[in-house]
Amino acid sequence: MELEQQQLSNCIEIQGIPDSKEINPPKVLGFEDVYTFRLPEGRRTLRSGGRLPFNIKDTRIKWSERLYTKQRVKRDDWVDDPDKKLERVKRIEESIRSLETPEDVRLIRQNQRFNDEFWRYQWYLHDNHSNPNLPRLDLNVLPVYAKGITGKGVRVSILDDGIEHNHTDLHNNYDPEISWDSIDRDPDPYPENDKENNTHGTRCAGEVAMTANNKKCGVGVAWGAKVGGVRLLHPQMSGRDEAEALGYALDKVDIYSSSWGPKDDGATVEGPGRLANEVLRRGVEEGRGGKGVIYVWANGNGGGNHDNCNCDGYSSSIYTIGIGSTSKQGKFPWYGEVCPSTLATAYSSGANDQLIATTDINDQCTLGHSGTSAAAPLAAGIIALTLEANPNLTWRDVQHLIVWTSEYAPLASDNDWPVNGVGLHYDLRFGFGLLNAGALVEAALNWTTVPAKTTCTATSTPNEEFTSQDEIKIRINLQDCPVKYMEHLELVVNIEYTRRGALEVYLRSPQGTEVQLLSQRPKDMSTKGFVNWPLTSVATWGEDPSGIWTIYVQDRTNEINSGVLRKFTLIVHGTAKMPQHMKSESRSYNYEYKHFNYDTDYNDILIKQDKNIYSIDQYEEVRDIIDIN
Repeated sequence: MELEQQQLSNCIEIQGIPDSKEINPPKVLGFEDVYTFRLPEGRRTLRSGGRLPFNIKDTRIKWSERLYTKQRVKRDDWVDDPDKKLERVKRIEESIRSLETPEDVRLIRQNQRFNDEFWRYQWYLHDNHSNPNLPRLDLNVLPVYAKGITGKGVRVSILDDGIEHNHTDLHNNYDPEISWDSIDRDPDPYPENDKENNTHGTRCAGEVAMTANNKKCGVGVAWGAKVGGVRLLHPQMSGRDEAEALGYALDKVDIYSSSWGPKDDGATVEGPGRLANEVLRRGVEEGRGGKGVIYVWANGNGGGNHDNCNCDGYSSSIYTIGIGSTSKQGKFPWYGEVCPSTLATAYSSGANDQLIATTDINDQCTLGHSGTSAAAPLAAGIIALTLEANPNLTWRDVQHLIVWTSEYAPLASDNDWPVNGVGLHYDLRFGFGLLNAGALVEAALNWTTVPAKTTCTATSTPNEEFTSQDEIKIRINLQDCPVKYMEHLELVVNIEYTRRGALEVYLRSPQGTEVQLLSQRPKDMSTKGFVNWPLTSVATWGEDPSGIWTIYVQDRTNEINSGVLRKFTLIVHGTAKMPQHMKSESRSYNYEYKHFNYDTDYNDILIKQDKNIYSIDQYEEVRDIIDIN
């Protein structure tokens, strides 16, 4: 995979080394026989003649590669209005004073369940508007809490710039066993004391596991879960740091949450390196006792740059769950990226909307978390609730559950959603829809593990010249394929072209589903084209892949571009047998989900897990606090 805009490091990774008492290099965490060597200062080559304590051509060395620094961005450094800088509020008293109106006070009294000061502003956890004609504005977690499910026993690792683990609203749920600082090489992931640059991990951690009913900040989605993390985001981070973070405490972690990635500048094409890819594969095969860990990834904030999340090999990996954002109004935010690898959507910021409430550094709270950075931890928290409900779920079970329970109705106001060959609604902006925690947990309680995964592959090598204004059709006949019920699809492309960003790639399945795999990226001026780059899609989930697949490659610009379409490899992932949940009936959509029924949805839900959680009609009567203990 292509690596862009990286500076050369003076280190080299090597797998396998000759036996020698004089060789004692540091191991890469999580790997038995991968080591890091630092070359002498000023040495930029790998000749065998004293530069390393052995011959680089030794046959016992399986592979070696130079380490490069990687530019990684946090996916919340965006504001709702591109022309106006958002002033982030840190002080709790100022935040409350700025939002509290007589109407707010009425809603607070109406909807209070927790005593946490920002609960009243966590609209994405409990719909707090007064007009029943407005769309529903929450992730349907209250019915889950009513079942006594809060994420207990689930461990979530936040891979980021550190966690302020002594924060009042985090320390009770902090898990040091799954935490590590890859920068200072010690077990403490505490962030650098830099208000502007190192708040991100603490904010993401708070969204997942803020302590409930401690009168501080807000309530984490999975407030009974444990949260830890790895501090790795810094200017000199490398592929080694990524690999170590993605597999740190693999025998203990259930969910890894990442709200960062390559630059969302509309010009970068980059994904995990050799070690990181290996760790992702190992994570889903070996993690959670063989059931597979869950990797949740924010799909990017490059919409303002016309970026496409299929150019980000992290969020588009088949091993990760790519999560997009929707605003409070159910609208696609201006920073959102489109691509068919996004699995689902959670709430975050939008134009002139409330943002996400969470913890901030220096024991503060904030109402200003935003971007897909804020959406991914909400998804991680919901998945933590699901894993408590059914700890036997595999990593693929979780993906199937998301496909089968996410709702498109709350997000359908802009346009009609396309329907694939088995009746699943899918949108390039929102995936399969808005996460529905209640439906997800309910389905998980009686879930049958999906059949074993299998794959099939077909290749076409057109070697056809291609210029601007052309549209080339490439047909691939997938025959004798053991997959009958699709999950992910990867189209691995090799295209030489004078301006990569002018290219568009579409796909038509044998069942007639049309998918845009790649959109134009006006800021991508690279002449490198694509080399073995996987364009991933989940839009054909559930379809039978047997038959003719048609690939359309085009350049609709008025530029003078040219190139060659080299090799295209279609890889289909799925099952030979029908998953049990697909046998009983087709996917059932709740078209009324976007409408909120106040009489049944709020008044009938009594929170039973904690005696300090109130139903709305009992808030003012302390003697009526529910206590089932």
